[in-house]
Amino acid sequence: MNTLSRVRFAMTPRFTDQLFRPEMLAPLDLARVEPEQVVRSWDEVGDDELAEVEVVVTGWGAPRIDADVLRRMPRLRGICHSAGTVRAIIYPVVYERGVRVTTAAAANAVPVGEFALAMIILACKQVFRANVEYRPGHSVDHHRDFSTSGTYRRRVGLVGASTIGRLVIEHLHRSTDLEVWVADPYLTAEEAGRLGVTKVELDELLAGCDVVSLHAPLLDSTRGMITARELALLPDGATFINTARGGLVDHAALESELVSGRIWAVIDTTDPFEPLPDDSVLYGLPNVFLTPHIAGSQGNELARMGDLALRNAAALLSSDDPTTVVLEGEVTRELYDRLA
Repeated sequence: MNTLSRVRFAMTPRFTDQLFRPEMLAPLDLARVEPEQVVRSWDEVGDDELAEVEVVVTGWGAPRIDADVLRRMPRLRGICHSAGTVRAIIYPVVYERGVRVTTAAAANAVPVGEFALAMIILACKQVFRANVEYRPGHSVDHHRDFSTSGTYRRRVGLVGASTIGRLVIEHLHRSTDLEVWVADPYLTAEEAGRLGVTKVELDELLAGCDVVSLHAPLLDSTRGMITARELALLPDGATFINTARGGLVDHAALESELVSGRIWAVIDTTDPFEPLPDDSVLYGLPNVFLTPHIAGSQGNELARMGDLALRNAAALLSSDDPTTVVLEGEVTRELYDRLA
Protein backbone atom coordinates (compact mmCIF):
# COMPACT_ATOMS: atom_id res chain seq x y z
CA MET A 1 0.00 0.00 0.00
CA ASN A 2 1.52 3.36 -0.99
CA THR A 3 1.86 6.18 1.53
CA LEU A 4 -0.57 8.48 -0.25
CA SER A 5 -3.41 5.99 0.24
CA ARG A 6 -2.55 5.73 3.96
CA VAL A 7 -2.69 9.47 4.69
CA ARG A 8 -5.34 12.02 3.82
CA PHE A 9 -5.20 15.81 4.08
CA ALA A 10 -8.51 17.41 5.08
CA MET A 11 -8.69 21.21 5.18
CA THR A 12 -9.02 24.33 3.07
CA PRO A 13 -6.47 23.86 0.23
CA ARG A 14 -5.52 27.54 0.29
CA PHE A 15 -2.80 27.14 2.92
CA THR A 16 -1.25 23.77 2.06
CA ASP A 17 1.86 25.13 0.32
CA GLN A 18 2.61 27.38 3.30
CA LEU A 19 1.88 24.71 5.88
CA PHE A 20 3.67 21.73 4.38
CA ARG A 21 7.27 22.05 3.23
CA PRO A 22 8.63 19.55 0.66
CA GLU A 23 11.39 18.35 3.00
CA MET A 24 8.78 17.47 5.64
CA LEU A 25 6.54 15.76 3.10
CA ALA A 26 9.38 13.58 1.79
CA PRO A 27 8.98 10.89 4.51
CA LEU A 28 5.37 10.54 3.30
CA ASP A 29 6.57 10.11 -0.32
CA LEU A 30 5.01 13.44 -1.28
CA ALA A 31 6.60 16.43 -3.00
CA ARG A 32 3.61 18.69 -2.27
CA VAL A 33 -0.03 18.46 -1.30
CA GLU A 34 -1.99 18.82 -4.51
CA PRO A 35 -5.21 20.84 -4.09
CA GLU A 36 -7.30 18.14 -5.75
CA GLN A 37 -6.06 15.65 -3.13
CA VAL A 38 -7.33 17.72 -0.21
CA VAL A 39 -10.62 16.57 1.32
CA ARG A 40 -13.19 19.28 1.93
CA SER A 41 -16.11 16.92 2.46
CA TRP A 42 -15.98 13.23 3.39
CA ASP A 43 -18.88 12.65 1.02
CA GLU A 44 -16.45 13.32 -1.85
CA VAL A 45 -14.33 10.28 -0.93
CA GLY A 46 -15.34 6.70 -1.67
CA ASP A 47 -15.54 4.02 1.00
CA ASP A 48 -12.79 1.98 -0.68
CA GLU A 49 -10.37 4.91 -0.44
CA LEU A 50 -11.23 5.73 3.17
CA ALA A 51 -10.83 2.08 4.15
CA GLU A 52 -7.06 2.40 3.54
CA VAL A 53 -6.54 5.63 5.49
CA GLU A 54 -4.41 5.34 8.64
CA VAL A 55 -3.68 9.01 9.37
CA VAL A 56 -5.67 12.17 8.64
CA VAL A 57 -3.81 15.49 8.63
CA THR A 58 -6.38 18.21 9.29
CA GLY A 59 -6.26 21.99 9.21
CA TRP A 60 -8.44 25.09 9.00
CA GLY A 61 -11.76 24.29 7.34
CA ALA A 62 -11.48 20.52 7.81
CA PRO A 63 -14.76 18.57 7.70
CA ARG A 64 -15.71 17.03 11.03
CA ILE A 65 -14.85 13.45 11.84
CA ASP A 66 -17.88 11.81 13.43
CA ALA A 67 -18.95 8.23 14.10
CA ASP A 68 -20.03 7.68 10.50
CA VAL A 69 -16.71 8.88 9.10
CA LEU A 70 -14.86 6.72 11.63
CA ARG A 71 -16.86 3.70 10.51
CA ARG A 72 -15.62 4.31 6.97
CA MET A 73 -11.98 4.48 8.17
CA PRO A 74 -11.48 1.23 10.12
CA ARG A 75 -7.66 1.48 9.90
CA LEU A 76 -7.44 5.03 11.26
CA ARG A 77 -4.56 5.45 13.73
CA GLY A 78 -4.36 9.18 14.24
CA ILE A 79 -5.67 12.66 13.48
CA CYS A 80 -2.84 15.20 13.27
CA HIS A 81 -4.19 18.75 13.30
CA SER A 82 -2.03 21.47 11.73
CA ALA A 83 -3.84 24.31 13.54
CA GLY A 84 -5.00 25.05 17.09
CA THR A 85 -8.05 23.60 18.79
CA VAL A 86 -9.46 20.31 17.51
CA ARG A 87 -12.88 20.76 19.08
CA ALA A 88 -14.38 21.88 15.76
CA ILE A 89 -12.82 18.91 13.95
CA ILE A 90 -13.51 15.79 16.03
CA TYR A 91 -16.15 14.26 18.24
CA PRO A 92 -15.25 12.42 21.47
CA VAL A 93 -16.17 9.16 19.75
CA VAL A 94 -12.68 9.07 18.21
CA TYR A 95 -11.27 8.21 21.63
CA GLU A 96 -13.59 5.23 21.93
CA ARG A 97 -11.90 3.89 18.80
CA GLY A 98 -8.42 4.42 20.26
CA VAL A 99 -7.49 7.03 17.64
CA ARG A 100 -4.59 9.28 18.66
CA VAL A 101 -5.19 13.03 18.29
CA THR A 102 -2.61 15.82 18.13
CA THR A 103 -2.75 19.57 17.68
CA ALA A 104 -0.29 22.24 16.59
CA ALA A 105 -1.49 24.66 19.27
CA ALA A 106 1.96 24.72 20.89
CA ALA A 107 3.52 25.73 17.57
CA ASN A 108 0.91 28.46 17.10
CA ALA A 109 1.61 29.70 20.63
CA VAL A 110 5.16 30.67 19.66
CA PRO A 111 4.34 33.76 17.55
CA VAL A 112 1.56 34.82 19.93
CA GLY A 113 4.02 34.70 22.82
CA GLU A 114 6.53 36.73 20.81
CA PHE A 115 3.87 39.29 19.87
CA ALA A 116 2.69 39.63 23.47
CA LEU A 117 6.26 40.03 24.72
CA ALA A 118 6.90 42.79 22.19
CA MET A 119 3.70 44.63 23.09
CA ILE A 120 4.35 44.36 26.83
CA ILE A 121 7.83 45.83 26.44
CA LEU A 122 6.57 48.61 24.16
CA ALA A 123 3.80 49.40 26.66
CA CYS A 124 6.25 49.55 29.55
CA LYS A 125 8.45 51.90 27.53
CA GLN A 126 5.32 53.98 26.78
CA VAL A 127 6.11 53.77 23.08
CA PHE A 128 2.46 54.06 22.05
CA ARG A 129 2.07 57.37 23.88
CA ALA A 130 5.40 58.60 22.55
CA ASN A 131 4.32 57.84 19.00
CA VAL A 132 1.16 59.92 19.47
CA GLU A 133 2.86 62.85 21.16
CA TYR A 134 5.97 63.07 18.96
CA ARG A 135 4.62 65.50 16.37
CA PRO A 136 5.81 68.74 14.78
CA GLY A 137 5.62 71.61 17.20
CA HIS A 138 5.41 69.39 20.28
CA SER A 139 8.53 69.44 22.37
CA VAL A 140 9.28 66.16 24.19
CA ASP A 141 11.44 66.06 27.28
CA HIS A 142 12.45 62.40 27.60
CA HIS A 143 13.19 62.45 31.32
CA ARG A 144 10.28 64.65 32.35
CA ASP A 145 7.53 63.35 30.07
CA PHE A 146 8.46 59.67 30.39
CA SER A 147 9.68 59.52 33.96
CA THR A 148 7.43 56.53 34.72
CA SER A 149 8.42 54.46 31.67
CA GLY A 150 10.79 51.50 31.63
CA THR A 151 11.02 47.77 32.27
CA TYR A 152 13.26 47.65 35.32
CA ARG A 153 11.43 46.06 38.28
CA ARG A 154 8.10 47.13 36.84
CA ARG A 155 5.08 44.92 37.49
CA VAL A 156 3.02 43.42 34.68
CA GLY A 157 -0.07 41.26 34.98
CA LEU A 158 -1.03 38.21 32.95
CA VAL A 159 -4.61 36.97 33.04
CA GLY A 160 -4.35 33.22 32.46
CA ALA A 161 -1.50 30.75 32.86
CA SER A 162 -2.38 29.04 29.58
CA THR A 163 0.14 27.56 27.17
CA ILE A 164 0.67 31.02 25.70
CA GLY A 165 0.60 32.67 29.12
CA ARG A 166 3.38 30.38 30.33
CA LEU A 167 5.38 31.06 27.19
CA VAL A 168 5.06 34.80 27.84
CA ILE A 169 6.21 34.24 31.43
CA GLU A 170 9.27 32.40 30.13
CA HIS A 171 10.03 35.21 27.66
CA LEU A 172 9.64 37.89 30.32
CA HIS A 173 11.96 36.13 32.77
CA ARG A 174 14.57 35.50 30.09
CA SER A 175 14.48 38.94 28.47
CA THR A 176 13.45 41.45 31.14
CA ASP A 177 13.63 42.38 34.82
CA LEU A 178 9.86 42.71 35.05
CA GLU A 179 7.92 41.39 38.04
CA VAL A 180 5.09 39.14 36.86
CA TRP A 181 1.69 38.76 38.53
CA VAL A 182 -0.72 36.08 37.29
CA ALA A 183 -4.45 35.64 37.86
CA ASP A 184 -5.68 32.13 37.09
CA PRO A 185 -8.05 30.12 39.31
CA TYR A 186 -6.40 26.85 38.23
CA LEU A 187 -2.83 27.95 38.99
CA THR A 188 -1.64 26.50 42.29
CA ALA A 189 0.69 28.32 44.65
CA GLU A 190 3.30 25.62 44.09
CA GLU A 191 3.13 25.98 40.32
CA ALA A 192 3.28 29.77 40.60
CA GLY A 193 6.47 29.35 42.62
CA ARG A 194 7.98 27.12 39.95
CA LEU A 195 7.06 29.65 37.28
CA GLY A 196 8.57 32.49 39.30
CA VAL A 197 5.37 34.54 39.37
CA THR A 198 3.08 35.96 42.03
CA LYS A 199 -0.41 34.46 42.02
CA VAL A 200 -3.13 37.02 42.80
CA GLU A 201 -6.86 37.40 42.30
CA LEU A 202 -8.05 39.13 39.13
CA ASP A 203 -9.20 42.32 40.87
CA GLU A 204 -5.86 42.73 42.64
CA LEU A 205 -3.97 42.19 39.40
CA LEU A 206 -6.03 44.73 37.46
CA ALA A 207 -5.68 47.36 40.17
CA GLY A 208 -2.00 46.68 40.81
CA CYS A 209 -0.53 46.51 37.29
CA ASP A 210 -0.35 49.23 34.68
CA VAL A 211 0.33 46.72 31.89
CA VAL A 212 -2.12 43.80 31.69
CA SER A 213 -2.02 41.07 29.03
CA LEU A 214 -4.93 38.69 28.48
CA HIS A 215 -4.18 34.96 27.91
CA ALA A 216 -7.27 33.07 29.09
CA PRO A 217 -9.13 30.53 26.90
CA LEU A 218 -12.60 31.42 25.62
CA LEU A 219 -15.02 29.11 27.45
CA ASP A 220 -18.59 29.51 28.62
CA SER A 221 -17.17 30.37 32.05
CA THR A 222 -14.76 33.02 30.73
CA ARG A 223 -16.87 34.71 28.06
CA GLY A 224 -17.27 38.38 28.97
CA MET A 225 -15.10 37.97 32.08
CA ILE A 226 -13.68 41.49 31.65
CA THR A 227 -16.59 43.88 32.12
CA ALA A 228 -16.85 47.60 32.81
CA ARG A 229 -16.27 46.87 36.50
CA GLU A 230 -12.97 45.09 35.83
CA LEU A 231 -11.78 47.71 33.34
CA ALA A 232 -12.48 50.46 35.87
CA LEU A 233 -9.96 48.84 38.22
CA LEU A 234 -7.09 49.55 35.84
CA PRO A 235 -4.95 52.52 36.89
CA ASP A 236 -5.13 55.68 34.80
CA GLY A 237 -2.76 55.37 31.85
CA ALA A 238 -2.61 51.57 32.06
CA THR A 239 -2.27 49.48 28.89
CA PHE A 240 -4.63 46.58 28.28
CA ILE A 241 -3.40 43.95 25.77
CA ASN A 242 -5.64 41.32 24.18
CA THR A 243 -4.05 38.70 21.93
CA ALA A 244 -6.39 35.96 23.22
CA ARG A 245 -10.06 36.18 22.19
CA GLY A 246 -12.31 39.18 21.82
CA GLY A 247 -15.17 37.34 23.51
CA LEU A 248 -13.34 37.47 26.84
CA VAL A 249 -14.08 41.19 27.03
CA ASP A 250 -17.30 43.19 27.06
CA HIS A 251 -16.64 45.02 23.80
CA ALA A 252 -19.00 47.92 24.50
CA ALA A 253 -17.44 48.48 27.93
CA LEU A 254 -13.93 48.41 26.49
CA GLU A 255 -14.89 50.81 23.74
CA SER A 256 -16.42 53.20 26.28
CA GLU A 257 -13.30 53.09 28.45
CA LEU A 258 -11.06 53.75 25.46
CA VAL A 259 -13.19 56.60 24.15
CA SER A 260 -12.71 58.29 27.51
CA GLY A 261 -8.95 58.22 26.90
CA ARG A 262 -8.28 56.98 30.43
CA ILE A 263 -6.38 53.84 29.39
CA TRP A 264 -4.46 52.52 26.40
CA ALA A 265 -5.02 49.26 24.57
CA VAL A 266 -3.37 46.85 22.17
CA ILE A 267 -6.19 44.93 20.52
CA ASP A 268 -5.51 42.02 18.18
CA THR A 269 -8.84 40.23 18.69
CA THR A 270 -12.30 41.75 18.90
CA ASP A 271 -15.86 40.62 19.50
CA PRO A 272 -18.30 40.26 17.93
CA PHE A 273 -16.59 41.69 14.88
CA GLU A 274 -13.48 40.37 13.16
CA PRO A 275 -12.83 42.45 11.23
CA LEU A 276 -14.31 45.46 12.96
CA PRO A 277 -17.05 47.29 11.04
CA ASP A 278 -15.85 50.22 8.93
CA ASP A 279 -17.48 52.75 11.26
CA SER A 280 -15.89 51.43 14.46
CA VAL A 281 -14.69 54.24 16.68
CA LEU A 282 -11.62 52.19 17.59
CA TYR A 283 -10.00 52.91 14.23
CA GLY A 284 -9.58 56.57 15.04
CA LEU A 285 -8.60 56.49 18.71
CA PRO A 286 -5.00 57.61 19.37
CA ASN A 287 -4.80 55.44 22.51
CA VAL A 288 -5.58 52.22 20.61
CA PHE A 289 -3.00 50.10 18.76
CA LEU A 290 -5.19 47.92 16.56
CA THR A 291 -4.10 44.86 14.57
CA PRO A 292 -6.24 42.42 12.52
CA HIS A 293 -5.75 39.15 14.45
CA ILE A 294 -2.12 38.73 13.34
CA ALA A 295 -0.51 37.65 16.62
CA GLY A 296 -0.95 33.99 15.67
CA SER A 297 0.93 32.19 12.92
CA GLN A 298 1.31 34.21 9.72
CA GLY A 299 3.33 33.77 6.54
CA ASN A 300 6.31 31.47 7.05
CA GLU A 301 5.21 30.78 10.63
CA LEU A 302 2.50 28.47 9.26
CA ALA A 303 5.21 25.95 8.39
CA ARG A 304 6.01 25.52 12.10
CA MET A 305 2.50 24.14 12.60
CA GLY A 306 2.65 22.01 9.48
CA ASP A 307 6.02 20.57 10.52
CA LEU A 308 4.60 19.46 13.86
CA ALA A 309 1.59 17.76 12.26
CA LEU A 310 3.74 15.98 9.67
CA ARG A 311 6.24 14.74 12.27
CA ASN A 312 3.38 13.12 14.15
CA ALA A 313 1.88 11.67 10.98
CA ALA A 314 5.20 10.15 9.91
CA ALA A 315 5.74 8.68 13.38
CA LEU A 316 2.33 7.01 13.37
CA LEU A 317 2.72 5.63 9.86
CA SER A 318 6.17 4.19 10.53
CA SER A 319 5.31 2.39 13.77
CA ASP A 320 4.24 -1.22 14.07
CA ASP A 321 2.40 -0.28 17.27
CA PRO A 322 0.90 3.24 17.07
CA THR A 323 -0.24 3.06 20.69
CA THR A 324 3.38 3.31 21.86
CA VAL A 325 4.44 6.25 19.69
CA VAL A 326 5.38 9.46 21.54
CA LEU A 327 3.52 12.31 19.87
CA GLU A 328 3.97 16.07 20.16
CA GLY A 329 0.95 18.07 21.28
CA GLU A 330 -1.24 15.06 21.95
CA VAL A 331 -4.84 15.83 22.92
CA THR A 332 -6.03 13.18 25.35
CA ARG A 333 -9.68 12.61 26.19
CA GLU A 334 -9.23 14.48 29.48
CA LEU A 335 -7.57 17.43 27.75
CA TYR A 336 -10.27 17.50 25.07
CA ASP A 337 -12.87 18.20 27.74
CA ARG A 338 -11.01 21.38 28.76
CA LEU A 339 -10.39 22.75 25.29
CA ALA A 340 -11.84 26.06 24.17
